Order: sequence, then C-alpha cells, then structure tokens
Amino acid sequence: MSSMRQDPSHRPGPVGRTRVPSSGEGPRRECGAWLSVVVPAKNEAAGLPQLVEEIARALRPLCNPAVAGTRLAGFEILIVDDGSTDSTLEVLGQLGEAFPELRPVRLASNVGQSAATAAGFREARGDWLATLDADLQNDPADLAALWQALPDHDAALGWRVKREDVWSKRIISRWANRIRNAVLGQSIRDTGCSVRIFPRDMALRLPMFYGAHRFLGPLLLREGCRIVQVPVTHRPRPHGASHYNLWNRSLRVVVDLFGVAWLMRRSVRYELAVTTADDPAASVSSPPAPLSPARRGVGQEL
Repeated sequence: MSSMRQDPSHRPGPVGRTRVPSSGEGPRRECGAWLSVVVPAKNEAAGLPQLVEEIARALRPLCNPAVAGTRLAGFEILIVDDGSTDSTLEVLGQLGEAFPELRPVRLASNVGQSAATAAGFREARGDWLATLDADLQNDPADLAALWQALPDHDAALGWRVKREDVWSKRIISRWANRIRNAVLGQSIRDTGCSVRIFPRDMALRLPMFYGAHRFLGPLLLREGCRIVQVPVTHRPRPHGASHYNLWNRSLRVVVDLFGVAWLMRRSVRYELAVTTADDPAASVSSPPAPLSPARRGVGQEL
C-alpha cells in the first residue's frame, strides 16, 4: 500500500462534516458516512446476481456499530444500466426484493462507460463514492480494504497486482501505465483499475468526457487529493465478452492522454480577499482553489 500526492502546493482544504442523506433521499443516520457504489453495466445480466450479492456481503459488516476501525452508516448499490439489450432490467427488478441497498439507474440509451459513470455520480446519495466494473473481474471484497485505508487520505485507488487477462492486454496495460505516468508526471500504479473510493463532492468537480473513467486517478491528483494505492484482486471474466478492442482501449486512450495532460497544466487557482467593515485593511484568504475534500470523521462516529 502506498501514498502519494502530485504537487506539494495542493494543500488539503478546511475540515468539514459528513453529509447525510436528507429526507426523501433515503434513511437518515446521525453519524458515520454513506457510501454509494457506482457500477456501469451493459448486457451483464448473467453476472449481476453474483455482483450485487458480493457487494452487499463486503459492505454490510462495515455498517455494524461494533466493527473496529472506520465504519459506514450505510451504503447503496447503483447499477447504471447503460442501454442494455439483454435481461438486465428484469434481473435488477428481481434482485431488489432481496437487496434493499440496490438502486438501479436506467439510461435511455447506450452512452458509454464514462457517461454512465458520470450519471451514477450525479444520482448517488452517499457522500463517498466507490466504483467497480460489472464484469466480475473486480472483487467487491476489496472495497472494505480500500475503505479501511482511507483515513488520512482523500481517495483510495486499487492496483491489480496480478492481471487475469490475456497476455496482449497485460502488455498493453503495462505500457499504457508507463506512458501515462511519464506524460503526466505521476506514479499511479494502475490507472485503469476501476476499484476506487473518493468523495462525491470531489467527483462532481472533475471534468468529465468520453474516456474520463480511465483517468479518474490523475484527475483526482489534479484536484490536490492525497491518494493511497491498495493492492486488489483481479479475476477471470466468467460471463460474456469484453466491450473493448485495440481502438477504444489503446489508440483512443493515447489521444485522450494529450487532453488530460493539457487539463493537468491548465487548472485554475485563486484566492479571495474580503475587506471587513471594522478594519478596511484586513483581508481573509482561502486556500488555492480547487480545495481537496474534508478529511475529519471518515466513516467514524461524530
């Protein structure tokens, strides 16, 4: 497990309090933090029962008041149906009876993983977000390890120590990470790993574009986040086929990389000066924007 920050001038923001869902948004808790697990899914009906069950099994123990360490007040599972043409809708309806934490989000048409992820961020009710792929290659049990690693950090990123993919994907991914880090001046071990946890208010400030889901780690660093990297499991895909090919996984990513490099160097920073009525010469400055998220009480009772 390793910690990192990209730029020492990115100072952490002011301490705040955990946001709790208000009436109409879900059950209200007076302490702890809520986690929304966002999972874009297209034609993954065969694996959804196992996926939802594994997420619930991983996170329910963290909601126990007797659990040691940082605990959750509650969580929800947002399966974002990205224009599926299989039985995803019916399967999610059946799963809702057994898993009250499940909240399907159905998109009107297929928009791609980045847009579906952004839709999940905006529909989420929790003050923290987790992301996973729907193909069961990510192990939801790793979410508990990322959550426990969060104190003193703003975000937790998983890195797949042993990839269970064909050799060509492993080689492409290895070189892609090296090139990304060289171009962006970072040291993220596995930019493409979808196992992540970070604050929702931070996610809503990130620039979103087609392909952004591959750059969430670099974009979080752009906002000054303190990041911890946690080893996670990677499993063989048990159902269906990958939605990616050489063009949309590799060549298009190279094009996106230049755009992200531009964004990294063009972030806006400013300070506000406020003159008080009693002392016209006095001024109050805020930390350079954008601010990193509040860190006190992550999953702890207040």
